[in-house]
Amino acid sequence: MIQNFWLTLPFFLQGCVMVVDEFYYHKQRGLPLWEKIGHPLDTLTVLACFTCTSLYPPTEALLSVFIGMSAFSCLFVTKDEYVHHLYCSAGEQWMHSLLFILHPWCLLLAGWMWRLGGFENILTSQTLLLFIFMIYQTIYWNIL
Repeated sequence: MIQNFWLTLPFFLQGCVMVVDEFYYHKQRGLPLWEKIGHPLDTLTVLACFTCTSLYPPTEALLSVFIGMSAFSCLFVTKDEYVHHLYCSAGEQWMHSLLFILHPWCLLLAGWMWRLGGFENILTSQTLLLFIFMIYQTIYWNIL
């Protein structure tokens, strides 16, 4: 139980930072169209990685695919930073820096848990949470 707490701590921290970023900073300033579209796509890149860990057994080939998707996701989520300084407060930019630190750690941890086995419930829960968050982002920012 204590081991699972420490293993899931990066997921929990990333979720907490994401909640502050999404429900405080984004709602405070509103999002331009490129972010309304881009943020669900950011989540989709992470969801693809976690879906791989939830649906398939780890093989050498799939591990290579997972590593590639994870690297792509880590780069993709930084796509807006060149212009965020024009829209975001210092606090929001700091939240982004925390997310950029936690992002690769969470993906590395997910890959390790997947490869090791025995963490299917944690990985499936994370996958479900990411899916729900992506649906929320898509509906709230693009439909409502």
